[in-house]
Amino acid sequence: MALALPATLSPSKVVSFRDCALSFRFSVIDRLPEPPSAAACKGTLVHKALEHLYARPAEDRTVDAALADLDRARVEVMQSGEYADLCLEDEAAFHASAETLVRRYFQLEDPRTIRPIGLELLLSTPLDEQGKVALRGIIDRLELDEAGDLVVTDYKTGKVPSERHEHGRLTGVHFYSYLCEKLFGRRPARIQLLYLSEPMAIIATPSEQSTRGLERKVGAIWSAIERACERDDFRPKPGVLCSWCAYKDYCPAFGGDPARAMELVTAS
Repeated sequence: MALALPATLSPSKVVSFRDCALSFRFSVIDRLPEPPSAAACKGTLVHKALEHLYARPAEDRTVDAALADLDRARVEVMQSGEYADLCLEDEAAFHASAETLVRRYFQLEDPRTIRPIGLELLLSTPLDEQGKVALRGIIDRLELDEAGDLVVTDYKTGKVPSERHEHGRLTGVHFYSYLCEKLFGRRPARIQLLYLSEPMAIIATPSEQSTRGLERKVGAIWSAIERACERDDFRPKPGVLCSWCAYKDYCPAFGGDPARAMELVTAS
């Protein structure tokens, strides 16, 4: 029986389907609940702290202010919502690590010089004229550079990717660049990933070629999703990411039964 198509595609959904179609089905089509993780929570904390920092006047964007914003984020993120029941093995080390990431951000750029025009900015546009699916993304920070051109910035709290995987990570910010071009009629002059763990910046310049390449890639993935939904054919793709998959116990590649995954829905 054919399955309902998702209404939107985001960078994370594109990556999810590319990495493992079965995991994509569980999370996007079936919308099975996924337990909160410490890594995801830390990323949310740091992103929220930097969002608060950039809501301040430029001259007030100091390290001390950012750490105060991190304290504010702890209350907002960890005492309510999806992370309220998160159990941390070492809470002190978790918070110390989040603080280190915030401090390292200041080694990458001086936030007092940045001119943000959008924070955690939600953008959406149809993939094609038929409007069968909307491309949707949340930009961590959209700003204007000294020349008045757009710059897309994405914060990363995980490990810096190897050179072999760097292009894949840039796909997300190219996705955001595409949304800006479609909605604002302006291609960003620069897209950048700021890895706070090193710290390191990975910067690229969008072009007509990269924009059209992303359009073709996303179109091809959407066509593959349509076929998979029509045939109810979502196959697992075992790999290194399986160790962190919330649905591993239901995966046939590891002796599981996908039909049992619906237990997660009834239990939630």
